[in-house]
Amino acid sequence: MTSNKDFLETIRQSFAAYLKVGTSRSTAKLKSLHGCIAEDLQEKFGAEFTVKSQGIGNDKEGIINGRYYIKKVDIVVSKGEKKVAGYSLKFVMRNYSQNSNNYFENMLGETANIRSSGVPYFQIFIIFDRVPYYKTGGKFVNYESITPHNLYKYLMLSRDDPSIFFHTPDKTLVLLIKLKRESGNHKFMDQNDYANYYKSVINDSDLLAYANRQGDPFDDGVIFNDYEDFIDRTYHVAIGKLKR
Repeated sequence: MTSNKDFLETIRQSFAAYLKVGTSRSTAKLKSLHGCIAEDLQEKFGAEFTVKSQGIGNDKEGIINGRYYIKKVDIVVSKGEKKVAGYSLKFVMRNYSQNSNNYFENMLGETANIRSSGVPYFQIFIIFDRVPYYKTGGKFVNYESITPHNLYKYLMLSRDDPSIFFHTPDKTLVLLIKLKRESGNHKFMDQNDYANYYKSVINDSDLLAYANRQGDPFDDGVIFNDYEDFIDRTYHVAIGKLKR
């Protein structure tokens, strides 16, 4: 089972893949994360269960027949032909504010589709505490600091009752990651400048850490900066529903 400390190393691998590819649209940045989580779930659920994901087995996503449409899902746990759980992951590395509502609305929609078909569904949301904002063409404009205001929608989500609202994930993991600051008064010119700097420090021991969050604490529906607890609690939710 991957520890919280070791999961930071998996996030490092994902960030390194993103810097190498140079685009947030590539799925390559997520393969190490998907594979790590899938392996932990396989260990947790045991040999009676099958886990499908990139980075494990045949390196393909799973499929769940939702209530409204068939959905490719990042990680799917099955027992025989029965889908036991689905896990979706989002790692935001740039231009968060202009897309934040779309991310959230898409998450609610896919969750409703899967959960209303009777399959437990879990979300993982990873973001740096400062996210670069680029104009079209890759010009660096500024950093967007992730504040309690930005996470307010997740605070409200944490208070929802999944037994009442099908759009609410059974559990959500929010990881707010502190990324090492550039030295001195250096200001990035563009996304290539940003990438080259972080490529140069990608192996530094202080590159990543879990960030503190100010403001109201999340309620039971959202787990903050604790990957180990998320895996354990989602396992118990899925097994509990399987036994009903």
